[in-house]
Amino acid sequence: MSDYRTERDSMGEVRVPADALYGAQTQRAVNNFHISGTTLPPAFVHAIAHIKKAAAQANAGLGLLEQPIAKAIIEACDDVAKGRYDNQFPVDVFQTGSGTSTNMNVNEVVAHLASERSGQTVGANDHVNMSQSSNDVIPTAIQLSAGLALNNHLLPELKFLHTTLVNRARELDSVVKTGRTHLMDAMPVTLGQELSGWAGQVAACEARLYQALDQLCTLPQGGTAVGTGVNAHPDFAPLFARQLSENVGLVCSAADNFFALQSSQDVAVATSGQLKTLAVALMKISNDLRWMNSGPLAGLGEIELEALQPGSSIMPGKVNPVIPEAVAMACAQVMGNDTTITVAGQSGNFELNVMLPLVAHNLLSSIKLMANSSEVLAERAIATFTVREDNLQQALARNPVLVTALNPIIGYNKAAAIAKKAYADGRPIIDVADEETDIGREELERLLNPEKLTRGGLPGE
Repeated sequence: MSDYRTERDSMGEVRVPADALYGAQTQRAVNNFHISGTTLPPAFVHAIAHIKKAAAQANAGLGLLEQPIAKAIIEACDDVAKGRYDNQFPVDVFQTGSGTSTNMNVNEVVAHLASERSGQTVGANDHVNMSQSSNDVIPTAIQLSAGLALNNHLLPELKFLHTTLVNRARELDSVVKTGRTHLMDAMPVTLGQELSGWAGQVAACEARLYQALDQLCTLPQGGTAVGTGVNAHPDFAPLFARQLSENVGLVCSAADNFFALQSSQDVAVATSGQLKTLAVALMKISNDLRWMNSGPLAGLGEIELEALQPGSSIMPGKVNPVIPEAVAMACAQVMGNDTTITVAGQSGNFELNVMLPLVAHNLLSSIKLMANSSEVLAERAIATFTVREDNLQQALARNPVLVTALNPIIGYNKAAAIAKKAYADGRPIIDVADEETDIGREELERLLNPEKLTRGGLPGE
């Protein structure tokens, strides 16, 4: 038997691998685009399958598609959406800017499967793509795949990270340490307060991503070729949105203005911006963990991260903060993805953006990186680090900045002189203040109590 078969489309004949479920248009794309060797993420293909299913349901409900054909398409789409045919989508990310090649790839695979199921000829364009265009399917798939990834993956992992941070902040709320600004000693804080700051960052990112999810679920499907809805029933868009909502568990709606969502990628750009903000937050947390873990002898040595693997091929016994380092690299990648999406978002020419596959690839990559990073940071760093309280207390006792608490009593200049003398002599601040002021030892102990200073307020309160 031949390893190939001949398929035909409007441009003529094409040789296609004999076992391929796709047809001529997919093969042309495979032949044309030898750019990266990277295909679009399975999650994106699965989202297109959900779109094709909801479209078939809507078209059948409107009397435009025969029920046996609609049933076969729906069943085929279910299989594709479950990932059973992921090896049948070989088109490179770097392809036609509308993503037409990937839309037709899905159309051809679904048509092939539906034809086998029904015993009828199911057309990739006439049936599977009915009431649709690549120009509304691909923008809709970008938003739907991102919305599903946020809802089902990233947001649950962010909630887990936030819960882990809150729990550890409560556990460590009585552990007092030296605060730092400019990487220099500052007024004391509790370790719990420090972690509560991280938790606050994560919670704010989570809230902003929920807002992004709402926008992602307002879809351009129904605008067809240029946003006018040509070749689609007037009731197709709202019926499609209702069917899709039932199928995927998100509350989807048809856009009020298809032109805006097909000609631009503002929603994807905004979502990517929030993912970049999350990346900034996770990098901040990761770097704080690395500093606090530094040492064990010549660094800060405030905490000890879980030892996960040997840290050197030449230095025995060395252990590195591998999880924060990995997360920081993922964050850097997300920042780069955001720049790419920003450039791609500017490539809307009149009625269509022409960098859609690139937006899809980078947006889904960022969501996956942030979800996995949140999980591993929570499980293998935040939840498991131990506190080196001896080091914390030694640094705290020598911290000359504690004298800040005396500012309202003795004035800034006098306090500064005491701090400088304590630092120069290497003595505790309370001993120098006892010599240089007439406040009294007992009162100084009360005013300079590090735990009390973490609660803020004025002296004497």
